[in-house]
Amino acid sequence: MEKFTVLTAIAAPLPEANVDTDKIIPARFLKTTKRSGLGVHAFDGMRYNPDGSEKPDFVLNREPYRKAGILITHDNLGCGSSREHAPWALLDFGIRCVIAPSFADIFFNNCFKNGILPIRLPREICDALMDDARLGANGRLTIDLERQVVVRPDGEEIGFEIDPLRKHLLLEGLDDIGQTMQHEGAISTFEAARGQAQPWQTRIVID
Repeated sequence: MEKFTVLTAIAAPLPEANVDTDKIIPARFLKTTKRSGLGVHAFDGMRYNPDGSEKPDFVLNREPYRKAGILITHDNLGCGSSREHAPWALLDFGIRCVIAPSFADIFFNNCFKNGILPIRLPREICDALMDDARLGANGRLTIDLERQVVVRPDGEEIGFEIDPLRKHLLLEGLDDIGQTMQHEGAISTFEAARGQAQPWQTRIVID
């Protein structure tokens, strides 16, 4: 998983509440088990007409937001089903940070597991950041995870909270497997010792 340290990027404003996971990635695209290739289908129903042409008014179809690395929305982002394809699609599109007043719990957790930083901020601050984002390339935001601040284009810093363990895992680029592999030496030692044990040396204890 790519490390998340400092991100300076274009932010896309999406002033909608209850953007569910089916809007983020519709169910018909869930057949794949790959994390790549889903970005083109992110927000498919909102981005495209039935004939496949782009909807010109949707934010991610406009410059410079086609290259957005941050998404700002309203309450309850990621509600609906628990599909992990939702953060996969955002990440494949290029989104590394999502900012909203609140998130659905499973989506919130899945973001961390896939290298996306979800930041909770009050509604009025999200609205102010959306105003910044509407400046386009002149309204880039900076997310400094180490210092836990969002830096606005005018230099104002807005602090945010994050669980210390999740912060560590993002800074180090560790998903669940990577976190486990940090203990590879101890695991190997244990497995080697277990492999050398004779069958009569193994006890099964049943409570």
